[in-house]
Amino acid sequence: MDHSFWKDHPYVSVGIITGEEIRFRLLGEFIVNNQSIDVTGTQSVILQNNSIVWNGAVYSSLTFIPKDKNSLFCLTDVIIGIDYHWQRKEEQIFPGVLRFIVDGDKLTAINDVHIEEYLTSVISSEMNASASLEFLKASAVISRSWLLRQMENRKAALSSVVSTPPTGPCCPSTNTDEVITWSDRHDHTLFDVCADDHCQRYQGIQKATGESVKQAIHETWGTVLCYQEEICDARFSKSCGGISETYETCWDDHHVDYLTAVPDTMPDTSPIPDLTQEKEAHRWITSSPDSLCNTTDKEILSQVLNDYDQETTDFYRWTCTYTQEELRSLITHNSGIDFGDIIDLVPLQRGPSGRILRLKIIGSKRSLIIGKELEIRRMLSNSHLYSSAFIVDTSKESPVPQHFTLRGAGWGHGVGMCQIGAAVMGAHGFTHKDILLHYYKGATLNKIY
Repeated sequence: MDHSFWKDHPYVSVGIITGEEIRFRLLGEFIVNNQSIDVTGTQSVILQNNSIVWNGAVYSSLTFIPKDKNSLFCLTDVIIGIDYHWQRKEEQIFPGVLRFIVDGDKLTAINDVHIEEYLTSVISSEMNASASLEFLKASAVISRSWLLRQMENRKAALSSVVSTPPTGPCCPSTNTDEVITWSDRHDHTLFDVCADDHCQRYQGIQKATGESVKQAIHETWGTVLCYQEEICDARFSKSCGGISETYETCWDDHHVDYLTAVPDTMPDTSPIPDLTQEKEAHRWITSSPDSLCNTTDKEILSQVLNDYDQETTDFYRWTCTYTQEELRSLITHNSGIDFGDIIDLVPLQRGPSGRILRLKIIGSKRSLIIGKELEIRRMLSNSHLYSSAFIVDTSKESPVPQHFTLRGAGWGHGVGMCQIGAAVMGAHGFTHKDILLHYYKGATLNKIY
């Protein structure tokens, strides 16, 4: 594929916040409708009659262009961690262009920013700026690779007369007995990526701190992972739980050579246990095998986990217990289906990391098979279960179990780079190339701008 486009157009459009009213502040001089403005105080844009109202005037769209690199803008009430247990609002400051557009019955604030400025914030938002330089460099390369691959996919889809990006979950199997869905990141049509965990965390310049992050960006400027001349769709998660997962376990049913099962050890030549088999998965999940991400080193963990991430504990191996009433209520609320009493949760199919991609919910009124990985995590949690690599223990005091204990492994989908494992590699002197080629087998590093 010809990647020359990025040499002259290394900019990304990021959807930051959506609402009927959006409040913001301009920190410096901006140009609006060819006029220079320098206003102070909190401003508001409001949706009214399918138009944007600001400062007493009506617009179909509204763009604020910074007069120089020192001109920034601030958005208030930005929601981070949407639908996760750490969801909260923040005030965030951004460089670049601020655009407001009408998106159905809401307004959306979009930031057009240079890719490398965007990545400086992403790396600091996804992890702590005090992490080792080589780990930060590896993170910069995969974040850049993932971003450019998504932008190329979106550009190709929008230019096609027969294909447009899907606007919701994909459903290869939907019938009365089985619903298999997955959600991917190419459902944005008005901007390239969003600013939250759905895509990559982009939380403004407050998080873009530390000279090591800037050095990591500078030393990997324009460098991406490639596989057979294509930019890699470089997925990553917090903790694989000991073995990384395959792409097809979590998303559509095609194999991606560089997103495959890898033991999270160095060297990585040890055989992988067959965790697709229930007995072996049970043994693996209820044990604590040695692996890179099996660490309690607080210094390393503080490098990977930012403030609210550190609210999550015991992510390598974890336990979650529900009463019958709690689980029945949770599943009814999340599915909209009355299963009656929950009799059992039965794993039907697992990926090589032990993550479940097909789970049967057996109720006193009805049963249903659900999948894939993220749908299972959503169904069994108020936000998102740490991962779908779990086994189920039930109380046996009656035909209807009164307690369900999920014993699980890992944090996230487990595909691609394991961030905690990579941080351990960086702390032990491995280079960013070592880290990347460990998790993305057969890939190469190429500088494309």
